[in-house]
Amino acid sequence: MNCFSINAFCCHTIPQMTFPLWTFGLLMISLTGAHELNHFPENFAVAKRYENYTLTCNSKPDDIVTWKLNGDPLEDEENVELNGQNLTVSDIDTPNLGDYSCWRGEEMLSSTYLLLKADEEDTIDSLINCRAKSYDCNFNCTWTGNGYTAVRLGLGHNCSESCQWISSSRRLAEGELQFEMSHDLSPYAEESTMLELTAEAIRDLSVFRTSKRFYLRDIVQPDSPQIVKCELVNEDVNVTIAPPSTWSAPYSFFSLEHQIEYVLRDDGQTGHSSSTLIPKKISKLRVRSRDSLVLSNWSQWTPWKNVTY
Repeated sequence: MNCFSINAFCCHTIPQMTFPLWTFGLLMISLTGAHELNHFPENFAVAKRYENYTLTCNSKPDDIVTWKLNGDPLEDEENVELNGQNLTVSDIDTPNLGDYSCWRGEEMLSSTYLLLKADEEDTIDSLINCRAKSYDCNFNCTWTGNGYTAVRLGLGHNCSESCQWISSSRRLAEGELQFEMSHDLSPYAEESTMLELTAEAIRDLSVFRTSKRFYLRDIVQPDSPQIVKCELVNEDVNVTIAPPSTWSAPYSFFSLEHQIEYVLRDDGQTGHSSSTLIPKKISKLRVRSRDSLVLSNWSQWTPWKNVTY
């Protein structure tokens, strides 16, 4: 806030409630009750409904092994066929799902959690919103899906071979989850490579998996800028605006354009200006910014500022 003498202006913050944009190692988070699978097991397999799936024990060829499902011993029975090191589950549905482990005596040799491939009714655009505050190496994604007991995100080519899975760093309003993602794109090079984001989520022992591709520039939205001062220049007011502290530097390279909204003192009419020079007879103003080169999403407006003189 800058206050001036008789020919200067003073900008005061008008108290108001603002609503920020909730945007976008293997650590998992529980979302619901204790009876749900609230994490991604270290080893798990995903099978399609009503199909067969064969699990193989991590044992030596001549080992005599036994199998358990959720700690209970298994024998040849309907939907389960034991064949040495292999166990085949047929006609897979919810009753067949769970933690399959193989044992040599009292020693557990391996364990695999069998899950069901979900019917993908939801789309990733309806579940995830991503936002980058700048062209630096990080951006945030917000998961808005309800009813999922474990969620993780990864960057990479469909995460088919390897992926660094990221868990939620924070729970937001109404159960939303926020993820902090990192990328290795150069902020100074022309962007030609799309980011590919994969989401996996568990609900009722079913795994939902989906991906989306986008350019970083498509999700850039700066934080609100800073109104530094207001100065009287003849019959106009010159507004000095600074980029948000989270914006990429140098500012001469990562330039921002600003839009000022103001209210006229005499009649209460609202006006807009892309210039920092605005009419003198105003009662208050606010500002927002965006990348001037790629015309990114506009930032949120700053709080209204009273203008007195």
